[in-house]
Amino acid sequence: MYPAEIVLPMKKELVDAGFQDLTTIEDVDAAISSEGGVLVIINSVCGCAAGNARPAARLASEHPKVPKLTTVFAGFDKDAVNQARKYMLPYPPSSPCMALFKDGKLVHMIERHNIEGNQATMIADSLKSAFDEYL
Repeated sequence: MYPAEIVLPMKKELVDAGFQDLTTIEDVDAAISSEGGVLVIINSVCGCAAGNARPAARLASEHPKVPKLTTVFAGFDKDAVNQARKYMLPYPPSSPCMALFKDGKLVHMIERHNIEGNQATMIADSLKSAFDEYL
């Protein structure tokens, strides 16, 4: 588990952009099972989260058509992350990663290997395309 003083500023980046911070199993279940679209970002302390994932998520959140925006933090909100990962099966655990759900069903997944080495704008474009297709 990472210390709060390291994690909280990284959480704040997405919360300040309108993402709901999911910290419990119940939070995750309620968000993902809700009607409509839900984006779940598994945030992390790694460099690709800071350089690519969080900036991409913020860019995508400015799109005219957006789902409910949520986030969980790997290495900090353990139970919430594990619950979110159950919904993301058959994809293996990955952090950071981004999952779009429509009416509780996983419809679009961006894994860590799709985030590393890619520009935030390219990742955001993938999310925006998925928003347009599924929302």
